[in-house]
Amino acid sequence: MTNPAALPADWRDILALTKPRVMYLVVFTAIAGMLAAPQFPPLALGFTAILCIALAAGACGALNQWHEVELDAKMRRTANRPLPAGRMDRQSALHFGVGLSFFSVILMGVAANWLAAVLLAASILFYVIIYTVWLKPRTPQNIVIGGAAGAFPPLIGWVAAAGQISTLPVLLFAIIFLWTPPHFWALSLFVRSDYAAAGIPMLPVVAGPQPTRGQIFLYSLPMAAAAIAPWPLGLAGPVYGVSAIILNLVFLVLAARVLANRATEPAQMEPEKHLFGFSVFYLFALFTVLVIDRFLPW
Repeated sequence: MTNPAALPADWRDILALTKPRVMYLVVFTAIAGMLAAPQFPPLALGFTAILCIALAAGACGALNQWHEVELDAKMRRTANRPLPAGRMDRQSALHFGVGLSFFSVILMGVAANWLAAVLLAASILFYVIIYTVWLKPRTPQNIVIGGAAGAFPPLIGWVAAAGQISTLPVLLFAIIFLWTPPHFWALSLFVRSDYAAAGIPMLPVVAGPQPTRGQIFLYSLPMAAAAIAPWPLGLAGPVYGVSAIILNLVFLVLAARVLANRATEPAQMEPEKHLFGFSVFYLFALFTVLVIDRFLPW
């Protein structure tokens, strides 16, 4: 049955269902992966491939909110989403998410290549089934394993352009995979009461702030190594290499400040908030410099 309270939904609610803030980063990293590839697809095909990745990200957001409507209703930062607020019914969200998923994968296969389409389908299934349904409600390692879902876009962008997988896109995948735990654990430290209220076993809820801070710093180390690696491996030039070193030094300093913090109240977690804010800038800056470096003479 359709919930009568869902009738006021409008285009803003449909857009919110796709988690546009998450989509921006997904689209950006996918474009960076495509531009870093050794050859570029025709403009129309490149645009279509990026559109497919954006639609797939939107589908993941819709299916995530469809599955987690009861959890979202328990958290202050998600309670006003279309489903828990009653502006849209769950069945509509499910149909929207499944329809976008199939459309994006089929269009990617037709417009770009079927390897990119298979990777796109794998990213959707991983995010919805492995992360959202299985890992998130069961283990504090949900972000660690689930980070693979968000790491797919630059790999898919590269494959859409080049038609094959090579070392650099795998490193781009690894960077985002290793960046995800410090990024989300920094956030979860100062909103852990929300996760606790919803019964989600995020690491700060299960293990406490100090073990989480230790894990943030530990994951930052291999992330920095993966981010710098393209330069010594000859996959990127010195502009990228020097920029990557600077960005990762700043990231490690901020992660060390988080490690040194002993606060338990959100109001005292400025180091965590600084790291979370910088982590978003870090990823945008790193991938931007990679693309700029790609077009320089060397």
